[in-house]
Amino acid sequence: MSSQTFMPSTETIFQKTGENTMVVNLGPQHPSTHGVLRVICELEGETIVKCRCVIGYLHTGMEKEAEYQQYQKCVVMTDRMDYLNANGNNLAHALAVEKLLDCEIPKRAQYLRVILAELSRVASHLVWLGTHGLDLGAMTPYFYVWQQRELILDMFEMFSGVRMMPSWIVPGGLRGDMPEGFEAKLRSFLDGFLPELAVVEGMLVENPIWKERTFDVGILSGEQALNLGCSGPIARASGVAWDLRKSNPYSSYEDFEFAIPVGKTGDVYDRFLVRIAEMKESCKIIRQAIDGLPEGAWRTADRKIAPPPREELDNSMESLIHHFKLYTEGYRPPVGEAYAAVEGSKGELGFYVISDGTNRPYRWHERPSSFMNLKSLEVLAVGRLIADVVAIIGSIDIVLGEIDR
Repeated sequence: MSSQTFMPSTETIFQKTGENTMVVNLGPQHPSTHGVLRVICELEGETIVKCRCVIGYLHTGMEKEAEYQQYQKCVVMTDRMDYLNANGNNLAHALAVEKLLDCEIPKRAQYLRVILAELSRVASHLVWLGTHGLDLGAMTPYFYVWQQRELILDMFEMFSGVRMMPSWIVPGGLRGDMPEGFEAKLRSFLDGFLPELAVVEGMLVENPIWKERTFDVGILSGEQALNLGCSGPIARASGVAWDLRKSNPYSSYEDFEFAIPVGKTGDVYDRFLVRIAEMKESCKIIRQAIDGLPEGAWRTADRKIAPPPREELDNSMESLIHHFKLYTEGYRPPVGEAYAAVEGSKGELGFYVISDGTNRPYRWHERPSSFMNLKSLEVLAVGRLIADVVAIIGSIDIVLGEIDR
């Protein structure tokens, strides 16, 4: 099969609107597209009159692959969708499966999940801030934010032994409890993070060059955001004060006090300010969670779902057989369907799971926030200069691994 047959040409998917315009491809191999994304722009001079996003260059088929895996083995695929928000993806999948199983999660496990999810949100926003700055010519902030992200990845490694894709949040709770020394490292990070973030704010918030590239660029109204199905920081920057942690709390988020940052204009600059504010609110949530961390179990007591304690395996044949059967055969949720969503770093992140009573999902589908938010680019780019597309794409904050599933 030729490449022309596999990927349609510009002419077959894009019709010009005028005689005096030209069509330019931005991507799919371009650093500012934050992945393998192709943006077809029709230009009149340097002004965009039409814009079309073409996806599919990174298609992995993870949703279909999940239909051939046991429920607990699907967890590792969620990490690789939005790989910058792995714990958030793990949590959304776990909540959907737990809804099918009608499984109660201990309070300690819920709080630990919140800590991991909020750390992932901060780490994801830091990657966005650093790369967005590089796109617009601001190199120095990148080094500051990357240093802070490394500290978060160090903490993920303490938990799981893995820095980016921990798969530590699983149906039934967690794979293990908070390790020794984690609390001290977490408190040290919280104490030092906000002063470092303030340094980056000082570089950008009132920087005239930064404001010239972002202020009144790519304006999205609240009505447009809702009509396009946008969520997360991009919708809140447009004045839509909607956050699943408040409107549909999960994992004990109702126990924590935090604000929902919103913008007024809905431009690239507002989306920048909202994410900065969100990182500060995440730190508040994490501090409340670690201060009020309950004692007790870190996973469910339901032995149909959770393996026996590790210390029993050396002394109990029944526990060893139970462990073996659980990880070779899995568990079988009753026939039914469930949808669970979390407030991911990029917006509403949900999983829709259908059970046919076997140990594998009949259907496993993600509601990806990056995919939904990307459509706004075709609206935001029109009427702007081609140079503004780079700023707009960065402000949407997409991950193509989540879009091309």
